[in-house]
Amino acid sequence: MAAKEVVHYGNSILRKKCELIKNFDNLDNLIENMFDTMYEENGIGLAANQIDVDLQLFIVDISDIEEEGESIHVFANAEIIDSHGESWLNEGCLSVPDIRLDIKRSNKITLNYQDRNGKAFSKEFDGLLARVIQHEIDHLNGNLIIDRVSKAEKIGINKDLKLIKENSLRKLESGRASTL
Repeated sequence: MAAKEVVHYGNSILRKKCELIKNFDNLDNLIENMFDTMYEENGIGLAANQIDVDLQLFIVDISDIEEEGESIHVFANAEIIDSHGESWLNEGCLSVPDIRLDIKRSNKITLNYQDRNGKAFSKEFDGLLARVIQHEIDHLNGNLIIDRVSKAEKIGINKDLKLIKENSLRKLESGRASTL
């Protein structure tokens, strides 16, 4: 398949709640493109809206970090129904490049979701996998890591965010111009 371009802060799709998946028939190409994109960008998770697709779909691969257990996942229409504990970790985001922030998230979550074929599951996740799931669900709900820090921390990165947003908008404009 093919890697897609990751959209960055400033693109409006990152700020909207994505649409539920109702038809699971033709997701395989999208999922493969998402994995190709995530691997090319050296990520461990990717939400569909990060490649400009308005669907409640995300992928995770933490196999480079955690070798135990199942590490490659596809989640559709995911919803956290319970959470426990808390921990802090320095997170980055492919859609907010070169910015890392200390983010507080739950240690353990219970997740209702569907797989790539539409089969429903309810399962507990913990550790890094739970954190990545929470990060990607934030994306699908229109939230970014910058929304999880204090105003003071956000002020400290405002200059960087402005540059990311300007570059993102410039790409959008040049893309529109080339399709006219």
